Amino acid sequence: MSYDEIKRLLQMINIDLNEQYARTLFKKCDRSCDGRLDHVEIEEFCRELLRRPELDAVFRHYSSNGCVLSTLELRDFLGDQGEDASLSHAQKLILTYEFNDWAQKNLFMTQNGFTMYMLSRENDLFNPDHTRVHQDMSQPLAHYYISSSHNTYLTKDQVTSDSSTEPYIRALNQGCRCVELDCWDGDKGEPVIYHGHTLTSKIPFKEVIETIAQYAFKASPYPLILSLENHCCVEQQAVMAQHLRSILGSALLTKPLSDQSLNQLPSPEELKGRILVKGKKLGAGQLGKTNSSASFSSSSDEETGGSIKSPNKKDPGKPPISSKLSPELSDLVVYCSSVPFGGFEAANQKPPSEMSSFSENEALKHIKDSGKLFVRHNSRQLSRIYPSGQRLQSSNYDPQDMWNGGCQMVALNFQTPGEQMDLNRGRFLPNGGCGYVLKPDFLCHPKSNFNPENTGGGPGHIPTQLTIRVISAQQLPKINTDKPNSIVDPLVWVEIHGVAIDKARSKTQRINNNGFNPRWDCTLSFQLQVPELALVRFVVEDHDHTSKNDFVGQFTIPFTSLRIGYRHVHLLKADGSSLSPATLFIHVKVTRRGVPIKTVSSRIGISDRFRPEP
Repeated sequence: MSYDEIKRLLQMINIDLNEQYARTLFKKCDRSCDGRLDHVEIEEFCRELLRRPELDAVFRHYSSNGCVLSTLELRDFLGDQGEDASLSHAQKLILTYEFNDWAQKNLFMTQNGFTMYMLSRENDLFNPDHTRVHQDMSQPLAHYYISSSHNTYLTKDQVTSDSSTEPYIRALNQGCRCVELDCWDGDKGEPVIYHGHTLTSKIPFKEVIETIAQYAFKASPYPLILSLENHCCVEQQAVMAQHLRSILGSALLTKPLSDQSLNQLPSPEELKGRILVKGKKLGAGQLGKTNSSASFSSSSDEETGGSIKSPNKKDPGKPPISSKLSPELSDLVVYCSSVPFGGFEAANQKPPSEMSSFSENEALKHIKDSGKLFVRHNSRQLSRIYPSGQRLQSSNYDPQDMWNGGCQMVALNFQTPGEQMDLNRGRFLPNGGCGYVLKPDFLCHPKSNFNPENTGGGPGHIPTQLTIRVISAQQLPKINTDKPNSIVDPLVWVEIHGVAIDKARSKTQRINNNGFNPRWDCTLSFQLQVPELALVRFVVEDHDHTSKNDFVGQFTIPFTSLRIGYRHVHLLKADGSSLSPATLFIHVKVTRRGVPIKTVSSRIGISDRFRPEP
């Protein structure tokens, strides 16, 4: 077989391989030096390709003769992995991953078959049940984290970058369920979208709505919320309403689902396939009149968390939000009515369809000073958090703090890669990536006693030990491509992002000059107090003696989506795309009260999950 034929064979069996390594290995096995591999050489090539001493050690631990795993021995391994250890499942794995005819016929698994299985997606760290919608989608909207984007139209920074429809496409394709539209008066009576009073370019409002209509439900069938920041005159607001109705058609929600008074928001299931408008709504007798509750906004919406403020305090470039509201546009606001935040007691008297937005600093202050009240507020009403107006380079705040307080719409700059967007992707990885993730029970009850600043002994407090052995990595790419001979010196960080007491990070030692198969065998242990809120982030860095370490790849996953046992972690690039074939090989152990936990469902004690105040 020629090199190209070998490469096609690898692709057929779903093995991705670094081009340089594959060619080097091919030349090494081509003993006859004729540019082709014979049967013996092909066997050597495959053996070298799949050679993983650390996997061999696991195989030998379960194999009584060191040559094959019997069905019974494979079932023992699966049981220790917390997986289906039935006879039928073990046989299915042998028939799927074992290529040796004799072994397959006799229902044995060889070392090569075991390696193929361990490298497959079936053995991924991420629970495969969570790759589909697996949560209850019939609870009120306020009970879910909702993937949300800030100033979605911007391609880069907040001051000079281009506005485009492309970021809407990217965000929607990533499962984002709340996008933002900054609307301003345009030429010839047509409203435009841009970051007002900056050098950002303008795009027609109509073009954005046409793009949203095309991509709204490509990645998720659940409701999409359009967060309107309205700076338009009444006439152009009416044009906006007309475009929304004519382009979005029956998908646009224009009236409540029921005539009955609203005690709680409808569910994602009830709103499936619908597009909701979030914005100001006229009260009775206010039609077309000056809107007395209009305020100034530092970054996001007209319902900024506070009273009317001096426009030059946070963002001197922003004028007051339009003080007149078109009845046509007001009529389209059904379940997401933007209002200024007047305190928790006042908000509790309002219908659940009223919601407020908070700058990151305002939200953090509420979490610190009134955490329990904020959690209760967020059990019934929606909160949208947006970045500080000072983040001119489109940097992001830490979303975990906001999720700890039960905030649903934690809006980030999707165009800016980094730790914060890694956490966001990790948070919305489960539930089929549909953009809605059910909050823990203790964040969903109006009398919840959960305080994100003081979690000890309260609801959600389930002391759990997470032990991760970072064993090895495979095929880590070169970072400094300017230096053809540079080889990565990798080290691995494991981070816990959760409530304040759970935040921690620990690292392995570095391995010099080995990106293909570095081996650490380093055990890192973490004590979690509120595991249901925790995210686990794996970061691989290239050690640098003279400057900051270079980022190689990462993977972030909710603790509740982890699987125990020997697992591969498929690393991602900074932009969230696959870094295949780069992987980490790890072992995960979870214990609670000293007892090892084997399955996800038994990790969280149901009786401990919610303790309301008496």
